[in-house]
Amino acid sequence: MDKRRAETVSAVIMTKDCEGLVEGTLKSVAGWADEIVVLDGYSSDRTVEVCRRYTDKVYQNRWDGYRFCTERNLGTSYATGDWCLHVDPDERVTPEFRRALDALLSRGTSHAALEFRKKNYFLGRWMKHGGWYHYSLHLFRRGRARYDGVIHERLKVDGTVGRLEAPIEHYPFTSVGQFVRRHNGYSKREGEQLLEERGRIPETEIDFNLRRKPLKRFLKFYVKKRGFLDGMHGLLFSVLFAWVHFLNWAKYWEASRARAAAAPSPVEAAV
Repeated sequence: MDKRRAETVSAVIMTKDCEGLVEGTLKSVAGWADEIVVLDGYSSDRTVEVCRRYTDKVYQNRWDGYRFCTERNLGTSYATGDWCLHVDPDERVTPEFRRALDALLSRGTSHAALEFRKKNYFLGRWMKHGGWYHYSLHLFRRGRARYDGVIHERLKVDGTVGRLEAPIEHYPFTSVGQFVRRHNGYSKREGEQLLEERGRIPETEIDFNLRRKPLKRFLKFYVKKRGFLDGMHGLLFSVLFAWVHFLNWAKYWEASRARAAAAPSPVEAAV
C-alpha cells in the first residue's frame, strides 16, 4: 500500500474452481490493496486453499455461475475499505493501474466511481482494436454503488463517474473451445431472461436478430472498429461475438416455442 494514500481499497474477488488462475490475481493486489475479500462458490478444487495464503477474508456462498450481480453485491458487503475494486480470477491489476489509483486517491476525488481501461487478451494476443480495448466500471466508493442485472451485470452509481486511463489485464479465454462452451451456457440464460422480460416478441424482430443483426455486429467489430488490424485474432474474435448474438436469439426462439407448445389451448383453458 502507498502510505500517502488517504483512502483505503478493498479488492473483491469472486471464485469458483479456478485454482490455476486465481493466484495470479491475488499476487497482483497483495501488498497493495488494504484488504482482499474472496467470495467463493464452494469450489471443488484447491481454490480456497490458494486464496487463504493471501487473506483470511474468504467467504463461501453457493451460486449457479450466472447471478453475478447478487454475488458481487454480497462480496461488497464483506468489504470494509473506502473503495471496492472488483477483480476477477482471469484479471491482473497492473503496476501502472496501482500507481495511477494511488496518485488519484492521494490527491482526492469527489467521484463516486472510476472506470478504467480493460486490456483484453485473446489466445495470447492483446486485442488493441475491434472495440476490445475498452473501459470497465468495477471500482467505486463503498456504499455509493450497487450491481444490477443477471448475466451481464451493470454498476448503478450514486454520483459521478471518473476515469483512469491505466489498464487491468483480462485473460478471458485460452481457446476457441473454452469460448464456445462458456457462451453456450450463457446463451441459455440470456434466452430465458429475454423470454421472461419481454414474453412473446414479434416474428419480424426475431427474424432481424437471427438473420441480419449478427452480420451487422461482425461488420461493426471487424470493419468499423478496425478489428481486422488484429489479424486472424481479430477475425476470430469478431465472428465469435457475432455468433454469440445469434446464439442468444436462437435460444430465445427455442424457449418461446417450448413455452407455446406447453401452454394449454383456449378450449382446455376454458374448461
